[in-house]
Amino acid sequence: MSFFAVLFALIIEQARPLARGNWVHAGFRRWARWVNRNLDAGKPHHGWLAWTVAVLVPALVTLLIHWLLWRVSVLLAFAWSVAILYITLGFRQFSHYFTDIRDALDDGDEATARELLAQWRQVDASELPRSEIVRHVIEYSVLAAHRHVFGVLGWFSVLAALGLGPAGAVLYRMSEFVSRYWGHTSKSPGEGASPALQLVATRAWGAIDFVPARVTSLGFAVVGSFEDAIDAWRNYNQRFPANAPAAAENRNDGIILAATSGAVNVRLGGEALKAALAPDASPGFEAGGLDAEDGTVTVSTPGREPEVAHLRSVVGLVWRSVVLWMVLLALLTLARLLG
Repeated sequence: MSFFAVLFALIIEQARPLARGNWVHAGFRRWARWVNRNLDAGKPHHGWLAWTVAVLVPALVTLLIHWLLWRVSVLLAFAWSVAILYITLGFRQFSHYFTDIRDALDDGDEATARELLAQWRQVDASELPRSEIVRHVIEYSVLAAHRHVFGVLGWFSVLAALGLGPAGAVLYRMSEFVSRYWGHTSKSPGEGASPALQLVATRAWGAIDFVPARVTSLGFAVVGSFEDAIDAWRNYNQRFPANAPAAAENRNDGIILAATSGAVNVRLGGEALKAALAPDASPGFEAGGLDAEDGTVTVSTPGREPEVAHLRSVVGLVWRSVVLWMVLLALLTLARLLG
C-alpha cells in the first residue's frame, strides 16, 4: 500500500500543489510558536520537552488516526496516508522558484534570476555572477528535493512497513521544520527560541536526517556518475572527518552536495550568501537549504564551473532517483503481498 500511497500523493501534488501560505502549513507554524512560547524556559531539558511536544505529538496523532481509520476501513486508512503525504511530500512546494530562475537564466535575464533567488532564500544576491547563481540554485534545490521527497520517502517507508502508517513522514518533516523555524525566529525581532532549544532542535534534526542523507547520496551515485559521486563523497569525508567539530546537520548536507557534485560533474561549495531577512519574513513549511551566514566560506568540490545546463542535469538526476525509489517501493510492496 505504501507504493500506491506515494504514487497517488505525487500525482495529486503535481496536478494541484499546495499554495504558499496555505492553512495547513500556517497551522504548523502556529503550533511551533505555541510550543516555543509555552515550553521553552531556556534549559536543555526544557528544550527536549519542547521538541518532543512539537515533533512527536503530531506524529503520534497521525498514527492514532491511522489506526482508528484502519479499524473502520482499509480505504480510509489509505486515503489518510495519501493526505499526509500530500502535505509533507512533493516537488511543487519549492520547485516554482527553481523553474522561474532557470527560465530567467535561459533568457539571459540575470537580474530577474538574482531577484528570484533573493526572494526564495531571503538573501542578498545582488552581486552574484551567473555561475554563482547557478551554483546556489543547484545547492538549494538538491537539499530541498532531499528534504521534501527522499527523506520523507525514507522515513515513511520504514515506519509504514512496521505498521505505523504515515507517522514517519510527519516525524521527518516536523523535525526539519522546527529546527529551521526556531533558528529563523531567533534572528528576527521579538521573542524567539532560546539557544538551548535551537541546539536541541538542530541536534535532533541531524540525528533524524543521518541515514536519509546518506541513502539520498547513494541514490544520486547510482543514477548518476557512480565512481565520481563516491569519490567526491570520500573526499568530503577526508576533509571533514566524523570527529570534526562540524554539526551533524551540516555534515548531512555536505555529503549530499558532494555526491551531487560528483554525479553530474559540477563544482559546488564556496562562499555562502549573506542573509537579508526582513523583519516580517515568515518561513513556510517548505524545505530550507544552506544556512546563509556572513563570512561563511566552505571548501569547493572538484568539477566543472556551474552552467545553466547543469540545472537540467540536476533535474534529470532527481527524477531518476525518484524512479529508483518508486521501483524499490514497488518491489517491497509486491514482496509483502506475495509473502
